[in-house]
Amino acid sequence: MGQPEQRAEGVGPFTTRLTWHLPDGGTAVWESRPARRRGIIAVRPPGSSATRHTSADEAALRRLRRLNAAAATAFVIGGALFAVGAGIAQLGSGDPTTCASVYFAGGLFFNTGGYVSLLQVINAPRHVPGGEGRLVTHGWSRWSYEPTRVDWLSAFVLFAGTLVFAVDLLDSFLQGLSIQQINRLIWAPDVIGCVLFLISGHLAFVEICHGRLCIRRRSLGWWIVAVNQLGSVLFMISALAAFTRPSTGSLINADIANWATLIGASCFSLGGLLQIYERP
Repeated sequence: MGQPEQRAEGVGPFTTRLTWHLPDGGTAVWESRPARRRGIIAVRPPGSSATRHTSADEAALRRLRRLNAAAATAFVIGGALFAVGAGIAQLGSGDPTTCASVYFAGGLFFNTGGYVSLLQVINAPRHVPGGEGRLVTHGWSRWSYEPTRVDWLSAFVLFAGTLVFAVDLLDSFLQGLSIQQINRLIWAPDVIGCVLFLISGHLAFVEICHGRLCIRRRSLGWWIVAVNQLGSVLFMISALAAFTRPSTGSLINADIANWATLIGASCFSLGGLLQIYERP
């Protein structure tokens, strides 16, 4: 039996889809996101227009379900807390300590969701070179370094963004800061965290669209990425509007900062809610 023909898709060093044209006339397709999130490979038998899916073993699927539920729940709660914090700042008492406390609690859930998302990538089933249509799962690991994988890079940058936000949220408890210190210790980490979120979202689009611009209305994964990226854009708008003017000591626009945070955080909660249904 001859070796199957293989076609790789992606961009740069990243491979996001592999298609094998099997000797018997069928095809097997590995896609990065469905394989790591749902533990599946699409297989089309010879002479058939119907596609079936082969999955990883049951132990691997149980692991994926637990990680997916933990990450999704963390983002739902974290986004909700950020929305509450922005609501308090805009419509409630506006007490800085209260807002900082609610934001910090939300940040802890974002940290958790970011790290569990990285664990999802690290412990995802892998396709077998030379074993078309099969996935294998290696032993449990808490860390890996795989910068040539776009899914790993996206998750790592996301987690790094949540850690930078943690610096911003901790510094917001400091009292008696000058305007220069506020912009350096609170505003600058906020902007850096937003940039990292945007980069992570862009890499997620690279993964799901295989390096091309795409709109996939019937793809749950695409909607999750799009909603989260919208949240990242709104967080960046909020951060830019929250710059403190040295001349006046006031924000550029507090209303825009609060409303963009509230709506952006709601996007992250919605993305987490949708992710619950992207389970194996």
